[in-house]
Amino acid sequence: MDLIQLIRQRAIGTNKRIVLPEAEEERTLRAADDIINENIAHLILIGNENTIKANAKHWDLKHIAKATIIDPIENPRKQYFADKLFEIRKNKGLTIDQALKLVENPLYLAVLLIKTGEADGEVAGANNATGDVLRPAFQIVKTKPGISSVSGAFIMVLKDKNFGQNGVLVFADCAVNPDPTAKELAEIAVASANTAKAIAGIEPRVAMLSFSTKGSATHEKVDKIVEATALAKEMNPELLIDGELQADAAIIEAIGRKKAPGSPIAGIANVLVFPSLESGNIAYKLVQRLAGAEAIGPVLQGLAAPINDLSRGCSVEDIINLVAITVNQANGE
Repeated sequence: MDLIQLIRQRAIGTNKRIVLPEAEEERTLRAADDIINENIAHLILIGNENTIKANAKHWDLKHIAKATIIDPIENPRKQYFADKLFEIRKNKGLTIDQALKLVENPLYLAVLLIKTGEADGEVAGANNATGDVLRPAFQIVKTKPGISSVSGAFIMVLKDKNFGQNGVLVFADCAVNPDPTAKELAEIAVASANTAKAIAGIEPRVAMLSFSTKGSATHEKVDKIVEATALAKEMNPELLIDGELQADAAIIEAIGRKKAPGSPIAGIANVLVFPSLESGNIAYKLVQRLAGAEAIGPVLQGLAAPINDLSRGCSVEDIINLVAITVNQANGE
């Protein structure tokens, strides 16, 4: 059984409530039908109820009736959600009239459902840009306590099982932060370790990557990695983490023993934290294309609740898989 099948299997029967705010969209509704049929999640669909039911009938989708459907325009609890949003954003200048308008936006309503404890997570982006998906999340659920930044991890599944944990590694940040500070890198390391456990099902061994291994080069960028490693250890003293390490010292045991003797993770790392977005993004794409690895993600990390963003070119299967990942995140909270 491959990793994505395991992720879907772990989601089955856990009854996590996942919001799909683009429920009138064909791929989303088709995915929803399969998700309900496989019992991956309890779904809350946001959209016009008549349109959703008519589309389900037209596309011969037999399970949509089991979902909760909320019409954002004809919502009898519109005032309740507007009041909640006003309380959260009034210090930023939001008026109650503006709040009443915003709660008609499915992306805002979805996040408010999470904030009020009526949902456990959200998947969106099939019809909306990343910025539009994340803006309500940043404004309403915000980041986890002690975390100041959101990051994006990819779970890389390699054909060569000698690397990582039986061929599975987590790469971060590959999606969000262009030039993270030492503190942000430490947060990314801790969040990526949680992703490794909750989604990949592996015990994390975290390498903080650099062009230097244990002082082999001197540069302010190396100093930042050393500082980030120390901060991550303060944040989670039980975390198996080391740095600064070059990539080969992190993932090849013989080189790790030679370059970083005594390191708890050198040569056997399964979570790789890159020093910048450009290095992480380039690395995951090269590994995906040159090594034929499967890249699962990006999985958003650091938010106070699991909220994940789809590519607008996503398939039905992509939506199902990301919902299953979101359920696993919710289960691991």
